[in-house]
Amino acid sequence: MAGILYAIPTPLGGTAVAALPAPALAMIRSLRHFVVENAKTARAFLKDVDMPCPLQELGVATIDADVSPHIRNLEAGSSLGLLSEAGCPAIADPGAALVEAAHDAGIRVVPLVGPSSIVLALMASGLEGQRFAFCGYLPRETEERKKRIKELEARSHSERETQIFIETPYRNDVLLACLLESLPEKTLLCIATDLTLASEQVHTQPISRWRKARPAIGKRPTVFLMLSVGR
Repeated sequence: MAGILYAIPTPLGGTAVAALPAPALAMIRSLRHFVVENAKTARAFLKDVDMPCPLQELGVATIDADVSPHIRNLEAGSSLGLLSEAGCPAIADPGAALVEAAHDAGIRVVPLVGPSSIVLALMASGLEGQRFAFCGYLPRETEERKKRIKELEARSHSERETQIFIETPYRNDVLLACLLESLPEKTLLCIATDLTLASEQVHTQPISRWRKARPAIGKRPTVFLMLSVGR
């Protein structure tokens, strides 16, 4: 009988015991094999959840382009836990390739309950929650980024759809500057930073107000949400 691939959310901040419900923790503790984005942080996570065996007895493999060994292990009956750096695996995360391959092989995939920065940001934003799209990372090149921002604003305007995107932390301030330059002044922008941490900040206001008092986000993990409400 084939094993099961468990998609395991990891904390955005704080401890795993505080962030995850008891059934998810119990399932994680029952696993002995894990596929992870970063071995060092994964071992810290597994230590935090109080695994009932020494960490050196666990199989911890870093995911790469070739997921076939993991699929073979699943087909042989070994269940696997998939771990991201933070939040939900397979969402803006290399683990998506393993999940896709598992479905192709007829392997059952089970998502465990835990924190998602995207959903938490949308919940707290006050923006349109009936229609929204996660757009991942925007282009790095300035002109391409501006073009993409204007495309997303037009889509948001025509569909009344919240557009959600993220950035590598060290480019947060560059992205914010581009948003303030490219978007109409009435467009609503939410900046959700350090979600679940003591330093958490979630603010939504029109571009015109952001331009008067631009925050310095720095390298803090941030989710950006945008909704066009008029031009």
